[in-house]
Amino acid sequence: MDLLNSPPRAARDVTDAPVSICPAGERFPLPQAEDYARELIRLQELVREQRALGREIVVVMGVGFVGAIMAAVVADSVDKKTGKPGKFVIAMQRPSARSYWKIPYLQRGLPPVQSEDPEVEEIIRRCVLGKQTLSATFSYDALGLADVVVVDVQCDYVKDKLGDMRVGRADIAALEESFKVIGEKIQPHCLVLIETTVPPGTTEYIAYPILQRCFETRGLVHPAAIDDGRSLQSEPPIAQSAIYNLQSEIQIPPPSSSADHSPFRIPHSAFPLPLLAHSYERVMPGRNYVASVRDFWRVCSGVNATARERVVRFLSEVLNVEQYPLTVMDRPIASETCKIVENSYRATILAFMDEWSRFAERHGVDITKVIQGIKVRPTHSNIMFPGPGIGGYCLPKDGALGQWGIRNLLGDEELSFPITTTAININDARGVHAAELCCDALTAMGRPIAGARILICGASYREDVGDTRYSGSELIARRLAELAAAISVHDPYVDHWHELEHQDTYPAAGQSRARFFRNQEGVTEVRVQPDLAAALRGADAVVLAVRHKHYLDLDPTWVVAQVGAPCAIVDCFGILSDDLICRYLQLGCVVKGLGRGHINGITRSVSSSSIP
Repeated sequence: MDLLNSPPRAARDVTDAPVSICPAGERFPLPQAEDYARELIRLQELVREQRALGREIVVVMGVGFVGAIMAAVVADSVDKKTGKPGKFVIAMQRPSARSYWKIPYLQRGLPPVQSEDPEVEEIIRRCVLGKQTLSATFSYDALGLADVVVVDVQCDYVKDKLGDMRVGRADIAALEESFKVIGEKIQPHCLVLIETTVPPGTTEYIAYPILQRCFETRGLVHPAAIDDGRSLQSEPPIAQSAIYNLQSEIQIPPPSSSADHSPFRIPHSAFPLPLLAHSYERVMPGRNYVASVRDFWRVCSGVNATARERVVRFLSEVLNVEQYPLTVMDRPIASETCKIVENSYRATILAFMDEWSRFAERHGVDITKVIQGIKVRPTHSNIMFPGPGIGGYCLPKDGALGQWGIRNLLGDEELSFPITTTAININDARGVHAAELCCDALTAMGRPIAGARILICGASYREDVGDTRYSGSELIARRLAELAAAISVHDPYVDHWHELEHQDTYPAAGQSRARFFRNQEGVTEVRVQPDLAAALRGADAVVLAVRHKHYLDLDPTWVVAQVGAPCAIVDCFGILSDDLICRYLQLGCVVKGLGRGHINGITRSVSSSSIP
């Protein structure tokens, strides 16, 4: 079988999953073998038309939270001299049962991701239906037509134990497979830009050797490029970096020079080298989703001088670099490290505040007031309240990716990263602590946790967005379910809580956080309720888990009226003012809060004032 001209593995297994179902319930048949030839013809005709217009062909591999928006931003860009479109984008998604629906969605001009940013729908509709600079495909053959490939394939970290980051591993299989397919398909002139957050060393020590081996197999790289037939993947990092440093020089030293003693000898004749670059995204879900891709600072790097030049030129053509200049690093490992350190720093601040939040709970201090008192100092303006745990796709895992890469790609067993490791472990456990506060509040009301009806207000990981990935609310729900509570959920931005509803397969088979808790079978029946008043009815406890604007000014009298009786109120995010806390207490409720130890004093004050 000709691997390069055959359907990819995911498409050949369509008998196992014949349809892909979108979030709205529409069913899309997966492509069959005969569909690939027709799709290739369509793509070739599209590319021929676009090249005639002088446009560069860009393939974005993976159209999830990052790739879909990056594809639209590139497609919407224009030549800064002529004002005309200079790029034609093909958004490519493998045809799996879980994700294939994104392709027909995009072809209709519909976004495959939900967002509170109205520009998401506008830019995709404009580029697909108006400017016609964006198309979508399921076929890897698009890679062979590309001038630039942007890789937005997930790289997860699988934790085998909650609260112990070291017991886990980076899941880079999908990314490695993507590099192989890219190496089998692309033309030698094609720039490959990795946007995925990856362990330091991935671009140079995993992606580059894979692409180079594929080039060799295809006859694009002279076999003598590697001395003694040794594999790049088997060489130590210093030896590997030597070849990259040599390749970055325009003048290749002749065999008689001192460079002949390098572990790798570069032949005097020229040969194609993979053009590989790295530039991580800083996507922020919310009302500035598109702007966080287009109008924000970027760090980039390339494996050699040509790759660096190409990635700088490409990003300068599609992003707002006039207002947000690029930072160009010497090597990909430096830009990879930037992303890991950037997110580990933020995660560490949150973990640091967790210990002081617990101190505040025990000693009558309101941590939210402490934070506000500190933030007036400009040097400490980024101090944050940790809430019920950090979430989103990046912060819970990026430090772990860093540690894994340093050990497994760079071979450094000495660095232990105690701060980064501890921060992740602390943040992982904070949602469980919030559930314990809920138990304490119910106990104070004389009610057992088993069978208690508990409403969680907020399923997403941050305020005013619908992104539920790795949210602290999930851990609250799972711990309470483990204790046999009856869970219900309200979130104005979330229609389906996939982590609960589809825990057997989401985010992937065997990777749900359900595996860390007992008694999780029933959570698949939990549905997000759209009506807050109806959701409140009969609740024994209300957990304010996220600072959605809808929850900031809830009237305690109204809440208790909807519930039908006094209940436990748990504030996980500094939502309640002292006046609101006081009012809940006056209505007969018990109030608890993360980091809000001063509530005990307010409770005593209210109790004493009610004594005749």
